[in-house]
Amino acid sequence: MPELYDTRAWEYLEKSSHDRATIRHRRRLQIAETASYKNYPEADKIELPLDWSLQETRLQPLLQSRRSLRRYRASNPLNLNAVSFLLWASQGVTARMGRHLLRTAPSAGALYPIETYLVIEQVADLTPGLYHFDADRFQLERLAPAVRGKDAARVCLNQDFIAEANLTFFWTAIFRRSMAKYGERGLRYLFLDAGHICQNLLLAAEAIGCGGCPIAAFYDQEANRLIGLDEGNERLLYAASIGRK
Repeated sequence: MPELYDTRAWEYLEKSSHDRATIRHRRRLQIAETASYKNYPEADKIELPLDWSLQETRLQPLLQSRRSLRRYRASNPLNLNAVSFLLWASQGVTARMGRHLLRTAPSAGALYPIETYLVIEQVADLTPGLYHFDADRFQLERLAPAVRGKDAARVCLNQDFIAEANLTFFWTAIFRRSMAKYGERGLRYLFLDAGHICQNLLLAAEAIGCGGCPIAAFYDQEANRLIGLDEGNERLLYAASIGRK
């Protein structure tokens, strides 16, 4: 197995990164569009019922109301209990299996290569700044009080709505956790893991009267520097802003 930096996965990561100098001039690939839906005209059709009220009354409303939210009630801060619930729902430990601590979101091989960082802007019981979530001990670690919502917005392609959010989640990957076992294919699992976590977060946000917006557009190196990452081992994959509706 080649070392991490010699893999095609690492080459893809490098070549697909955004930066301010090249993003506006990068040649767009000419990939033809295709249909939005797929069906089999000759197959037998079975109409599906739409009333699940007897089976599920808790999850259905959350799924029904979940939409990407980019406008927040800036004057209404969250509290620490709400943040704690969001962290548990997205990455909380739920069981032990041997040496593995299983979590609310699945992970290939129970390796959990995704780390969670928060940029806190409006949480009543927390000083604004950059935090890291220690999932093992279920606690926050304060890293950089100078990092604010406006900084999160700046590295995410200057999307101003991020600065108005109560907080923004940043999910990074420690590549060796997955790729040491799965090699090149481990890169796929990193993105899957981040997607599982983000969806859990968005549904949890709905449950407490908030909304969120997933974010995959960011200047890679700027964002990694903002969080303080060692880019040789850990890089940003995904983010989401969360705020009151």
